[in-house]
Amino acid sequence: MLLYIDACVRKDSRTRRLAECLLQTLNQPYEKVELIECDFPKVDEAFLVEKDRLINEGAYSDPLFDYARQFSEADEIVIAAPYWDLSFPTILKAYLEQVNVSDITFRYTPEGMPESLCRAKKLYYVTTAGGEFFPEEYGFGYVKALAQNFYGIQDVELIKAKRLDLEGESVEQILADCEKEIVRRFKAA
Repeated sequence: MLLYIDACVRKDSRTRRLAECLLQTLNQPYEKVELIECDFPKVDEAFLVEKDRLINEGAYSDPLFDYARQFSEADEIVIAAPYWDLSFPTILKAYLEQVNVSDITFRYTPEGMPESLCRAKKLYYVTTAGGEFFPEEYGFGYVKALAQNFYGIQDVELIKAKRLDLEGESVEQILADCEKEIVRRFKAA
C-alpha cells in the first residue's frame, strides 16, 4: 500500500500539484492522510502519560496509534510538504509525533539504537520553495534522518521546485518542468 501524507494547507498548493503528478506517475492505489483535516491531540504531559500507559500495557490497537500502524504497514510513502521558515508546516511535525511510536514504527535494540519496524523501503518527499535559499538539511533533512535512522527507509527521494515567488520567474514553467522531471524519473517501466 502506498501512503500519501498531504501536509499542504493552501487550497491551490503548488506542492500538492507536484505530489499529485508523482502519484499519477507511480500509478498505484494509495491511502491519503490530509493533515489539515486531522485533529491531533495536544502533546502535553497528560498525553505522554496516556501514551506510555498504553505502550506499557501493549494496547497497540488503541485508536491513539492508528497513524503509527498505518505508517508502519505502508510499502511506500509520499510526503507533500511546502518549505516554510527553514522547515515544513507544523502539522507535519504533529503527525510525526503520532507516528513515532516504540514497538510500532521502531524499537530500541539492547544497545539503545533504533531498529525499524516499518515495511516501507522508499519515501518520496515533495516540496516547493518561494526563493532560491533551500538548504536540504532543514525540513527535508529532518524527515530523511527520521526515515533512515528510525524507520529503516534508506531510499529517500527529494522532489523540489524553487524560486516560485521571485519576481520575473515563470511559476507555471517551473512547475511544468518539475512535472516533466517527475515523469522522467519515476515512470514505471
